[in-house]
Amino acid sequence: MVLWVFGYGSLVWNPGFDYDEKVIGFIKDYKRVFDLACIDHRGTPEHPARTCTLEASKGAVCWGAAFRVTGSPEKERLAMEYLERRECEYDQKTVVDVYKEEDTVHPVITGVLVFTSTPDKVSNKYYLGPAPLENMASQIATAVGPCGNNRDYLFLLEKALFDIGHEDESIIELANEVRKVLRRMGMAKEMKLVGAHIPLMSHITPLHLLPLPEAVAMDS
Repeated sequence: MVLWVFGYGSLVWNPGFDYDEKVIGFIKDYKRVFDLACIDHRGTPEHPARTCTLEASKGAVCWGAAFRVTGSPEKERLAMEYLERRECEYDQKTVVDVYKEEDTVHPVITGVLVFTSTPDKVSNKYYLGPAPLENMASQIATAVGPCGNNRDYLFLLEKALFDIGHEDESIIELANEVRKVLRRMGMAKEMKLVGAHIPLMSHITPLHLLPLPEAVAMDS
């Protein structure tokens, strides 16, 4: 038996389950958005964090990592049980194809599972929906939960996408807006120069400050 799972959030840098192969690639017609609430890892019910989910978008691509679980049914069962607990805020399982840069027409892997969420506040209690950039940044800068703070989740995702060579400009923009909020809050002394290796982009605020991550959380 073979199970493939595509990660586009914290699974990229912290899958948390036993896997046999990791493939960097992208899926088509989806974009990464910070529209989902997290109330048990990086936030609380009173002050939910914002974590990423996928939004259907014709012509868009979303880079991430596909993980292969091969072996006994027990190994696959353990991986799925773990993912079900970790991805509890995601109410949909979608099957996608994964492509690589060398061939954008023919998928390198088919039938890959990805956790997504219904973009409907009525049927999905965790769906926050879009918000102005400044509002999202303020929420992310201040949300904290049992597994750490919301801003580290965003900064770790930013770094993970840089590390695989496929940065997401929307993530960079949001991360830089969060840094602005932190500076206004007088938290610059808590920020460490661990992101100085990331190349500057002229149309985006310089990436000269990146908070030192706390313990990596079990979220996506």
